Amino acid sequence: MEYHAGNYEVIVIGAGHAGCEAALAAARMGCKTLLVTLSIDSIALMPCNPSVGGPAKAQLVREIDALGGEMALNIDKSRLQIRMLNTAKGPAVQALRAQADKRRYQREMTATILAQAKLDVLQGEVVKIIAPGGRVEAVVTRTGARFGTKALVVTTGTYLKGRIIIGDVTYEGGPNPLPPATKLSESLRELGLELGRFKTGTPPRISRKTIDFSKMEEQPGDDRILNFSYMSPREKKPQVSCWLTHSTPETHRIVRDNIHRSPLFTGVIQGVGPRYCPSFEDKVVRFAQKDSHQIFIEPEGLDTDEMYVQGMNTSLPEDVQLAVLHSIPGLENAKIVRTGYAIEYDYVIPSQLKLSLESRKVQGLFTAGQINGTSGYEEAAAQGLMAGINAALKVQGREPLILKRSEAYIGVLIDDLVTKGIEEPYRLMTSRAEYRLLLRQDNADLRLTEVGYRIGLATEERYRRLREKVAQLTQVRAELESSRISPSDARVTGLLAARGSTPLRDGVSAWELLRRPEVSIEDLVAIGLVSDDVDAEVREQLEIECKYEGYVRKQLEQVTRFEKMESRRIPEDLDYDQVTGLSNEGRLKLQTVRPESIGQASRMTGVSPADISVLMVYLEKKRRRTGAERKSEQVHGPVAE
Repeated sequence: MEYHAGNYEVIVIGAGHAGCEAALAAARMGCKTLLVTLSIDSIALMPCNPSVGGPAKAQLVREIDALGGEMALNIDKSRLQIRMLNTAKGPAVQALRAQADKRRYQREMTATILAQAKLDVLQGEVVKIIAPGGRVEAVVTRTGARFGTKALVVTTGTYLKGRIIIGDVTYEGGPNPLPPATKLSESLRELGLELGRFKTGTPPRISRKTIDFSKMEEQPGDDRILNFSYMSPREKKPQVSCWLTHSTPETHRIVRDNIHRSPLFTGVIQGVGPRYCPSFEDKVVRFAQKDSHQIFIEPEGLDTDEMYVQGMNTSLPEDVQLAVLHSIPGLENAKIVRTGYAIEYDYVIPSQLKLSLESRKVQGLFTAGQINGTSGYEEAAAQGLMAGINAALKVQGREPLILKRSEAYIGVLIDDLVTKGIEEPYRLMTSRAEYRLLLRQDNADLRLTEVGYRIGLATEERYRRLREKVAQLTQVRAELESSRISPSDARVTGLLAARGSTPLRDGVSAWELLRRPEVSIEDLVAIGLVSDDVDAEVREQLEIECKYEGYVRKQLEQVTRFEKMESRRIPEDLDYDQVTGLSNEGRLKLQTVRPESIGQASRMTGVSPADISVLMVYLEKKRRRTGAERKSEQVHGPVAE
């Protein structure tokens, strides 16, 4: 029996990483918001790797933070270890990665959500979405509560018709071990959304007491102060080490001898798994020539004995998992605390979405996170933030916020999902971003904080700090460019000799001196050319700008050409059947995705350069015809019907 339980401007279903960001964003932008979750005790659950960041993912977290989201602040509060990856490479691919205390991560995020104004939390299961005439109107829970809404964000992760698989054991369920959301999946289908089926997995957790760390290589955190959030206090925290070991030929023999018991190879698993994060048994089969794979042992928290076995995702039977672990150096006596498993789940095919993450078929319905076919906490949180922002903007009658590929990794992520489509769980990588030198983790605030402030999400304090940083950047750069250094300057001659750099022949500016690969900004601080009062983030920013100035200029020129294509808009109601000359595949893809610009259309799989040429000619003829008709009306007046 249904009953009216209340009205909200925005409702968010699911309180994983996407749902948390969506609900907080909508509420912070002034919308009365309801967050519905299967379990309040599982808000911001980390069912897989207890970490945040890594290549491309760190850039996402920094962008979430710059816009006014929560993930970066939360991991800075709850981390066990932080380090910078790829330090031997250029700044475009350097990335922070932090190991989380997963229980504290949940506690901190839950506390933030419960304290947020305009945000209510309800434990319950949404079983039906009401959308008469293709417009969201309400949701109904299993207990019959009906909540009216103007915008709905669905962030159900891997729970839609979730099925847990361990060897030949299968049962309906979600992660850790919560119930699946079965009826909601059916409701989405009834609304006309096309769903697919994916699979992901998680490794066993083992008891710390049963590990011999003396046979492993210690992986400590960085000694310097590092943060994900631009707003976190700069303070040194204790670091908890991770550990590295390797699988052995015996490990691989055990897997091969039991491959007939793997649901991945027996056909029990039907969903497509992530190619970039395969199960361990899949790695053994696919890379048969390798007799060893890296295995990282990572702590799950300060108040738990559990250790995460990174690199050992598996759905092998439990007895085989134990045998595999015992064949690895340091794990000979390991005891399993939680068995590894695979999970199959329904997802919404993302080509049905607009770039705002709103459904094309149902107005006011947004989806974000793993329900869109992605993998990873960071990808989920980024989508959740954008879906929450755009749900709030829709309620407020404002234009959606769509970040371009040239503006943010978030733009790359969403454009890839909507425009290119997916055939496997999507993972963001730096190689997917063609303008990655511009989209670094260090400059996310310079790129996006003003955007977050303009839409009402980034706070006054965050915006004030941005202005101060920009002012200091401008001032110090001007000083470096205007200063002149004599070849006889003892400070500089000594520095260049110590660094093995060629002596100066003529006078140069301090900016030109910094351009030398051997000279760092810290060197200029040490010899007094830059004040040690200059903020560490500003120093890093200046050094990158100086050393990569020519490359950055080239990428900016590429962006200018890219934006010309993006500015050529395609009418949303364009009838592609009227565009003669399109290939059959191109026409079908264009009708399905309905790209918003020529640039977006050119990135679509199945749309050829010839299709783009035909489309551009058609739109230009249509534009000229419309212009001629308007001119005729101005001269002769409208034609009477």
